[in-house]
Amino acid sequence: MLQGIQDMGSQAMDLYNYLIAGFDPRISSYPLMQNPVPMSIILLCYLFFVLHLGPRFMANRNPFQLKEAMIVYNFFLVALSIYIVYEFLMSGWATTYTWRCDPIDTSNSPEALRMVHVAWVFWFSKIIELMDTIFFVLRKKHGQITFLHIFHHSFMPWTWWWGVNYAPGGMGSFHAMVNSTVHIIMYFYYGLSAAGPRFQKFLWWKKHMTAIQLTQFVLISIHATQWYFMSSCGYQFPVFIHLVWIYGTLFFVLFSNFWIQAYVKGKRLPKQGMKNQNGTAVHTNGKHLENGSKHRKYVTSDGFIHENGTSNGHSTSNSSAHYDNGKMKRA
Repeated sequence: MLQGIQDMGSQAMDLYNYLIAGFDPRISSYPLMQNPVPMSIILLCYLFFVLHLGPRFMANRNPFQLKEAMIVYNFFLVALSIYIVYEFLMSGWATTYTWRCDPIDTSNSPEALRMVHVAWVFWFSKIIELMDTIFFVLRKKHGQITFLHIFHHSFMPWTWWWGVNYAPGGMGSFHAMVNSTVHIIMYFYYGLSAAGPRFQKFLWWKKHMTAIQLTQFVLISIHATQWYFMSSCGYQFPVFIHLVWIYGTLFFVLFSNFWIQAYVKGKRLPKQGMKNQNGTAVHTNGKHLENGSKHRKYVTSDGFIHENGTSNGHSTSNSSAHYDNGKMKRA
């Protein structure tokens, strides 16, 4: 039995060494790219904090007020996403790529190295975006920490780490460019939302955010589907085309389910008699007391919680929606 365990360990090490040997040598000098251990530790720590340590730490504490930090964070990600999209365009998608079968340029040309760089920046932006959930935990917005949210924030950086190491560029990078384009819109929206009620008039497109997310997954899946109908294609790592197609389709299904639950079935409604995160009762007549201020909440056909009064010290109008870290708090 001991010999069998040793043989399995040896085979596992052989597989690990084989996987490492296939990495693109141009990416080896970038931080956290030498082996999957540091990246995996970061994601495991993220999951441990979000699912256990953070809620336990906040159990007997009041929610942190992080308005300024969230504004800076969201607009920083807007700027970073703009940079990423521009670099993807300039390193291939707006210059030499055909938007169909585009192999990875494995040379050391300036354009190829530029693509390697932006591929790494895109991956690292996914690590930065883990702060989305950290803000939820510290502000005790537990309702926003869904399976979809955690799966999206942990699964994508883990898979993209392998993608960057093997295939920094080519047709497999299309979904990264599209995702960053969506994030320009998304984090701009979150930043304005976090800035307070006076910016609500600029958020008329709030109901379209989920539709924008769904559109990106359709585009990603359509682009990847081309590969299956090509007579020949020189893209070096078809496995990533399969993963991208699965990714686009899976997240389309998950976000569609969210859309149906939130907008069609209206199941994300506040329960009668429930308590808010500060322990204040919400009565069946819609009135409640939050941080000492009276509120009236009501749900409109768009699926958002509208309120009259103040929320955590910030005044809102009758037609304004309630937001968590800039994300709409749907009914």
